[in-house]
Amino acid sequence: MPKPNPDPFEPSELPALAREVIKDAKFPMLASLDGDQPRLRPVSPVRVDGFTIYVANLRSYHKTGEIESNPKVELCYLSPGHDQLRITGVAHQLGHDEQSLIDQIWEENPLLRQYLGMSDNPELIIYRIIPHRVRFMREWALNYHDVPLPVDAS
Repeated sequence: MPKPNPDPFEPSELPALAREVIKDAKFPMLASLDGDQPRLRPVSPVRVDGFTIYVANLRSYHKTGEIESNPKVELCYLSPGHDQLRITGVAHQLGHDEQSLIDQIWEENPLLRQYLGMSDNPELIIYRIIPHRVRFMREWALNYHDVPLPVDAS
């Protein structure tokens, strides 16, 4: 099998290429830790703000305890063209003082409304995953490129 020969790109294109992977992949995998055991599962982001990703969760889910114990997580997106984006960050639960943001996310996501009935459902948790590092890889090229983060994202 021949080694991949990915299309070249300029470093200035990295943020746009990374945003394109988020747009094309839609459903990243979320990695967390269960004690010393890594856990990985697909998630459906409910909002994307640059490289800050919002993920809905239910209080009764096992990953709730995992993230509570260790909020360091990683999201991995894989586009249909095999470009990969990894967002390493910390998951912060939106609080009651952010109810207006929760309500906005609620209005933008019909599935939340269908399954949970109301935006202040006590089962609903929305995590804001704040990126510390974003890395892009083109077509299994086996080398990552750090995507510059806006100053306010870290």
